[in-house]
Amino acid sequence: MATRQRGRPRSFDRDEALRQATLAFWEHGYEATSIAGLTKVMGIGAPSLYAAFGDKKALFAEVVEAYTTSWGIFAGQALAEETTARAAIGRMLREAAHEYTDPSHPRGCLVIRAAVNCATPEVGAALRERRNATLAAFESRIRADVATGELPGDTDAPALARYCGVVLQGMSQQACDGATEEELARTAEIAMRAWP
Repeated sequence: MATRQRGRPRSFDRDEALRQATLAFWEHGYEATSIAGLTKVMGIGAPSLYAAFGDKKALFAEVVEAYTTSWGIFAGQALAEETTARAAIGRMLREAAHEYTDPSHPRGCLVIRAAVNCATPEVGAALRERRNATLAAFESRIRADVATGELPGDTDAPALARYCGVVLQGMSQQACDGATEEELARTAEIAMRAWP
């Protein structure tokens, strides 16, 4: 038995509205992005926003998912495709230099930028979880390379993973502060010299 949707059908492109919301949150952060600002850039009214996406927190959660499978996908791809931790993280940092400074979208990383001054505990916790999951992925890859002898047995995997996270997050902030792709690429190159 088919069920009918209640109300009028959507009269906007949901994917494009989500893209515009992503850009708004990326540019302004979670707290500074208002419902009024979202409806303006998304080209929809508040009732349509709530009907299609739920509240601001639910919309932001969807934005973060969309970001990690589009603009932010380079990090996961590097970890999945490279055969060593060194190659994966080196590639990720080099690609971050490009992605974080790409003029076609806001600078830096949405997951890092949106957390600045975030006073909503659930949103802050979700972003922290994502960042910590990235560190855990770094550490896992490093430990695997220690186990195979690719890295020395005395490598401090947690410290090296955190170092890489600090560099990646710092590159995001530096991009927001105006660093060029070339400057960040040099930073990535120097960061990789710290590897054992």
